[in-house]
Amino acid sequence: MDVLATALPALGDAFAMILQPHVLGYLVLGVLMGLCIGVFPGLGGIAGLSLLLPFMFGMEPLTGLALMVGMVAVVPTSDTFSSVLMGIPGSSASQATVLDGFPMAKKGQAARALSAAFSSSLFGGLLGAAFLSVFILIARPIVLMFQTPELLMITIFGLSMVGILAGRVAVKGIAAAGLGVLIGTIGQGSSAGALRMSTFDTPYLMDGLKLVIVGLSIFAIPEIVALLRQDKAISDRAAIGGGWLDGVKDWWANIWLSVRCSLIGVTVGVIPGLGGSVVDWIAYGHTIQTAKDKSQFGSGDVRGVIGPESSNNAKEGGGLVPTLLFGIPGSGSMAIFISGIALLGSGNIEVGPSMLKNNLDITYSIVWLLALANVVGTLVCIAASGPIARLTNIRFALLAPFLFMIIAFAAFQSRQSIMDLVALFGIGLLGILLRRFDWSRPAFLIGFVLASPAERYTNQAYQIAASRFRRSFEEGIDYVFSPIVIILIIITVISVVVGIKNAKSILAEGDVKDGKKRAPLIFLLAITAYVALAYFNASLIPDYARMDRVFPVFVATVTLICLAILLVQMRYSPDTNALFADREAQDAEINTHGLWSTLAWFAALLAGTAVFGFIIALAVFLVTFIRYRAEKSWVYAGLYAASGIAFICAMAATLNRDFPPGLLQEFVRLPWPLS
Repeated sequence: MDVLATALPALGDAFAMILQPHVLGYLVLGVLMGLCIGVFPGLGGIAGLSLLLPFMFGMEPLTGLALMVGMVAVVPTSDTFSSVLMGIPGSSASQATVLDGFPMAKKGQAARALSAAFSSSLFGGLLGAAFLSVFILIARPIVLMFQTPELLMITIFGLSMVGILAGRVAVKGIAAAGLGVLIGTIGQGSSAGALRMSTFDTPYLMDGLKLVIVGLSIFAIPEIVALLRQDKAISDRAAIGGGWLDGVKDWWANIWLSVRCSLIGVTVGVIPGLGGSVVDWIAYGHTIQTAKDKSQFGSGDVRGVIGPESSNNAKEGGGLVPTLLFGIPGSGSMAIFISGIALLGSGNIEVGPSMLKNNLDITYSIVWLLALANVVGTLVCIAASGPIARLTNIRFALLAPFLFMIIAFAAFQSRQSIMDLVALFGIGLLGILLRRFDWSRPAFLIGFVLASPAERYTNQAYQIAASRFRRSFEEGIDYVFSPIVIILIIITVISVVVGIKNAKSILAEGDVKDGKKRAPLIFLLAITAYVALAYFNASLIPDYARMDRVFPVFVATVTLICLAILLVQMRYSPDTNALFADREAQDAEINTHGLWSTLAWFAALLAGTAVFGFIIALAVFLVTFIRYRAEKSWVYAGLYAASGIAFICAMAATLNRDFPPGLLQEFVRLPWPLS
C-alpha cells in the first residue's frame, strides 16, 4: 500500500506535466525526427540520439525528455519500412522482420505487412510502457537476482534459437551459428586481451567487426544484389491496395502471440546488453515454435512480422528499467539517453535510485511520454506509408545505387576507415553465398551477436564458480544451479528439442531448390578451411591467456564436427538432397544479369574510393551506373548523381561526419566533402 500511495500521486502529476502544449510539440518533433532516422538503414536510435545531444545542454528537463523519448519510441517502428519494403534491416532490432516481411512486399502485400507490423509495434510499445510503470518501484530485486550464470543461460537460450531457425538441415544451421560465433570472436579476447584472427598484420581487426557492418552485409547486400540481377521492381503489384485492414485483422487474430512476444521483448530488454541485438530473433523463434503450420515461414507468413515487431518495441520499456533504476544502460541507445538526461536543466537529474527518490514525477513522465510517443509514432508511420511504400514499384536499378550509397555511409560510421567498406563488401559476399546455398543467415547473425556476451559470461562464471567450489561444493552448486538457471535450462532444452523435431518443415531462407553437387561442396570446403584456420589461430594463444583460447577453440571444434558430418552426408547423398540447395539454379530464368558482373559495379566503387575518396568515386559510380546499367540518359544520370551527392553531404553535415579518403587526399589538399 505504501508503494501505491507514493506511485499514484506521482503518476497523476506526471500525466498533467506532459499534457502541456509545448511538451506535446517537442514529443511530435522527436517522433518526426525518429521517423526520418529509422527509415534509413543502419542509422537507428544511437545515431538519432547522438544528433540530439548538442541540443540537450540546459534544455528544460521535460521538453528534452519529450524530444528524446519521441525519437527512442518511433525508431523501432519506422525501421520496419526498409525491412519490409526493401529487405534491408533498418536496425539490429528489425532483422528478423525481413524474413517474412520482405517476401510479403514482393507478393504485393506490403500494406498488409506494414499494418500488421505497426499494430504489433503499438501494442508492444504500450505493453512496455505499462511494464515500466508497474515495475519501476518493484523491479530492482528482480534485476539484482540475475548474476553471471543467469546471464550466461539467457545467452545460451538465445543461441538455442538456432535450432528453430536452422532450416531443413539442422547441422547446417548449427555450423552457420558456429561460423558467426567465430567471426564474432575476431579481435581482442575478453579475458586477457589476446588477439584472435587479427594477428595477420590487420590492425583494423583488433577491435573486431561491428554489428552494423555484419548486419547490413549479411541481409542488405544479398537482397540488393539479388533484386538488381532481376532488373525489375521489388513488387510487380500495387504497393498499397486494400491490405491495411487485413494487417490489423491479422494482428488481432494473433493477439496472444503478440502478447507473448511483447513479454519476451520486455524481459530481454531488462537484461543490459542483450536487448535490441537478439530480442527479435528470440521472438521469431518462439513464433515458429508455437505455430501449428510452419510451412510458410521465410516466404511471407504474417506471423513472422507480428512476433518480432511486438517484441522490439516492448524492449524499449524493458530497457528503461535498468537505465532508470540503476543507471545501467540496457542498450547503446539507452547509454546515449543517460548522457542526454545528465545535460538537461542544471544537470542535477541523475538516473538511478536518486531519480526514483527525488524526481519520481519526472520518472513517471517518461512512462507517459513513452506510451504517447508509440501512439503518435504509429499514426505518423501509417500516414507516411503511402509514398514510402510506392518505392516498391520503382525499377530496382534506380533504387539500388541510392540504397548502396546509404549502406556504405552507415557502414563507414563504424570506424571512419575505408576498411569499413572492405569489410562490408567482403562479408556481403559471404552473405550472398550463404543465401545462395541455403545456409541460415539468421543463425549466423545470432552466433555473431552472442559471441561476445557468451564468451564474457562463460569466463566470468567459470572464474567465480571455481572460487566458490574451492570454499565448498555446496556453495559452488548453489551458485551455478540457481532456480532461475534451472528454469532457463528447462526452457532451452525444450526449445532445442522442438527445433530439431520441426527442422525439416522450417524454411528459414524460403524454398530453395537443389542444384548440382559441385558448387555447394566447394562452398562447404571454403567454410571448413576458414574454421580450421580459426582453430589453429586460437590454439596459438599462450597459456598465460588461456581463457581467451578456450572459447574459440571449443566453438571451432564443434563447428568442425558439424562440417565433417556435412561432408560425409554430401559424399553419400544424391543431388536431389536438400544439402545441395542452390538458389542460383532456381533463379536462373529470372536473373537477367550475372552475379560477378553485378558485384563488379560495387567493387569498382570500393576501388575508386581507395584511390580518389568516397565522394569523387560515388559521383562517377552514380553517373555510370544510371547511364549504362539503368540505361537512362546522361542528363538523367547527372541529375541523379547530383541529388545523391547533395543528400549524402547534407546527412554527413547534419551528423558531423566525414567520408572515406583515398590516396588522392594524401597528396592534394581538397575542401570538404572531397577531403
